[in-house]
Order: sequence, then structure tokens, then C-alpha cells
Amino acid sequence: MLLFEGPLDSHFLNTMEMKLENTAFVRVDSETTDKLINKDEKPVSILSSEQEEAIKKIAEKAVPVEQYAVMLEPMQPTDAPVTITRPEFMRRMKEMAAVGGGYDFMGGMKENFNVIVNTNHPLMSRILSEANESHQATKMKQAVDLALLSQGLLKGEELSKFIRKSVEML
Repeated sequence: MLLFEGPLDSHFLNTMEMKLENTAFVRVDSETTDKLINKDEKPVSILSSEQEEAIKKIAEKAVPVEQYAVMLEPMQPTDAPVTITRPEFMRRMKEMAAVGGGYDFMGGMKENFNVIVNTNHPLMSRILSEANESHQATKMKQAVDLALLSQGLLKGEELSKFIRKSVEML
């Protein structure tokens, strides 16, 4: 693991990737853990394709789709139910735009995120078994808000709503 915190690090990493064949540098928070380390074994989703489609629709209602792309991924049941990641390419381009370097067009772009729903987490089965659509939406929104909070993306009024809702649940 390498620690890069300087303003020119994105430029340096791009240069190194061009010079070193079969080498790629990625942030540890740019993907789920299972995808960062390529493994031969891939978990299989416990949900049927119809259930996956249903859970995806519920998740898409919990986030603004113009900024968040919902993806389903079978992970370990002990992994988080929802994870938020930032695409590595977009993050690097925005960082390079911040220090100049010919990438000014990226600086004005809205940041995009991936919402990765763990189809093997027990919460997803509980959400699907919930008869009341409002309860389904509330549980999914809470899971998404926890993922946003873990990335420091839950702010302002949304953070206040999350705290109020969490206190009410207690």
C-alpha cells in the first residue's frame, strides 16, 4: 500500500501506469474489497433475478439517479449492505483539473458515485419480504444514508433528517 497525498500525485500515477505495463494504481475506496483484489472465486447472489430487479428499483428511489449509479453485487453476507464508491478515473481527472494540467473540462463536471448493493446481505432479503412499500423505502434509504455517512457525503439537511430518523428508530 502506498500513501499519496500531494497535489501532483495523480499526474505521477498516470505517468507510472503508462510506463509500467500491466500495472494499475487504485485507491482502496474506489471499489469494493472483492473487486480490488482479483480472486478466482466469485460469490453467487442468493436473490433471484426478479428479486434483484426489485431491490435495484427500491435502491434507485433512495438516491438521485443523475449523480448515483446503482449496481448490484453479490458479496459476503458480512460485508456492508450498501457501499458508496467513486469511480477512479473520474476522481483522478477531477484532481488533475484542480491543479491544472489540461483537464479543465473535468473540473466543472458533477461528481458521480456508485451505489453498490450487496445482494447477499440479510437486509436485502428483509427489505424484499416487507409487505409495505413505505417500509421498504425507509429501510433502503437508511442503508444508503449509512453508506453516504461513511464516505462523508451526508451533509446539511439530509444529515439532519438522518439523525432525526435514527433517533426515532431507537
